[in-house]
Amino acid sequence: MTPKKKKIEALKEEEEKKGELDIKLKSAKEILPEKIYKELNEKLEKSDLSTAQKIFVVEETVRRYISSMIQPGEPVGTIASQSIGEPGTQMTLRTFHYAGLMEFDVTLGLPRLIEIVDARHEPSTPIMRIYLDEENRNDLEKAKEIARKIEYTIISNVVSEISYILGEPKIQIEIDKDLLDDKGVTHEEIIEAIEKLKLGKANVDENNPNIINVELNSDVMPEEELYDTKAFNEIISKIRKTYLKGIKGIRKTMIQERGYEENGVKKKEYVIMAEGSNLAEVMKIPGIDAKRIETNNIIEISQVLGIEAGRNAIIKEILDVLQNSGLDVDIRHVMLVADMMTWTGKVRQIGRLGIVGEKPSVIARAAFEVTVNQIYNAAITGEDERFYGVTESISAGLIPKVGTGIVMLGMGASPVKPSADDTENK
Repeated sequence: MTPKKKKIEALKEEEEKKGELDIKLKSAKEILPEKIYKELNEKLEKSDLSTAQKIFVVEETVRRYISSMIQPGEPVGTIASQSIGEPGTQMTLRTFHYAGLMEFDVTLGLPRLIEIVDARHEPSTPIMRIYLDEENRNDLEKAKEIARKIEYTIISNVVSEISYILGEPKIQIEIDKDLLDDKGVTHEEIIEAIEKLKLGKANVDENNPNIINVELNSDVMPEEELYDTKAFNEIISKIRKTYLKGIKGIRKTMIQERGYEENGVKKKEYVIMAEGSNLAEVMKIPGIDAKRIETNNIIEISQVLGIEAGRNAIIKEILDVLQNSGLDVDIRHVMLVADMMTWTGKVRQIGRLGIVGEKPSVIARAAFEVTVNQIYNAAITGEDERFYGVTESISAGLIPKVGTGIVMLGMGASPVKPSADDTENK
C-alpha cells in the first residue's frame, strides 16, 4: 500500500472513530448527571488523548458511574426509609413565619414532610412565588399592577361598613379609600358588581363620594320584610362576598425585592409572593414569567405541568424541609421516594391507601398499619405469602434476600459407589 493510500485509510479510520466518539458522548449525556457530563466534556477537550483513548475514557466514566449507583443486594427501600424517617424525629413541629415576614405563615418541619408523603391535595399553607418577565421584573409599579390582578378581591376587602335603616328599602355601603387604592379597585367596578346581583339600582352618594347607595327592588325586599333584620343581613352577606377581581385561591399578595446575577453583574428584581395557589390561572396573567413560577402544591404541579414536574417538586420540597431543619440526607434516597410516588403517572401517597396498600405481601402490609384487618382480609380471600421482601422475611425470622442473603449456596454430593461384595446397596 502506497503512503498516500495509507494516509487516506488513516483519515477514514479517524473519521469513523470521531463518529463513534460522538455517539458515545450522546449516550453518556442521557446517563450521566449534567454536572459530571460537563466536566467530562471539558477534560476531554483540554486533553491530548487520541480519539480511541477518549472513547475508552467515556465508556469507563459511564461504567464507573453506573457501578457507583448501588451495590448488588443493597436494600434500597429500607435504607431510604430509614435515612428520611430517622432525621424526621429531629424535626420541629411548628409553623414558621415565611422568610421573616409577619404576613405569611408556612408549614415546615415534620408536618410539612407528612403533607408531602401523604400526597395531600392542598397544603395547609399554600404559597406561590411568582416571577415577572424581563420587561416587568425591575419595575415596581408594574409588579404592583400584576399583584392586584392576581389577588382575589371581594367587596368585603374594600369596605369599612355596610348599613341599613329598618323601614327603608335601601342599603348603604361605606368605602375605605385607602383599601380601595391599595387593591386598585374603582367605584365603577363596585357598582357594576352590585348591579350584576340584580338587587336594585346602585349609585354614588351625592354628598359623600365614598358611600354607595343601593335602592333595593321590591321583589328583593318586599314591603312586609322592611322591618326584618334577618332579610337585610342576608342581602348584606351576599354583597360582602361579591367578586370584584383577581384569581380564585390567591388570598393575599406581597412584593419582595430579590437579587440575581446576570453575566456576572448583580441585579435586583421584584417577585410577587402569594398566599394560596392557582398555578393554571396565574400562568395566564400577562407579564408573568411562566417558566419560573413556583408553588408548594405538588398535586397542582402534576396536574398542570405533568407527572415529571410533580416528581421534581416532591424531590425539591422534601430536600427543602430537611435542609431547613439542618439535616443532610443524600438526594438519591429522596429521588427513590419520589419515583415510588409517581411511577404510575399519578402522585400517590406512601401509606395503606397508596404504595404500601398495593404491596403484594400480606405481612408487609400488616406490618405498616391496621394489622388485624390486613391479615383477616388476606385469610378470607386466600392470599399467598411468598416472603420475597425484606419486611416480611424479617417478620417471619427468615434471612431477607439482601446482601449476602441473595447468594444461594448448594453442595453437590456424588452417590456412594457400592463395593463388589455390597449386595444390599446394589
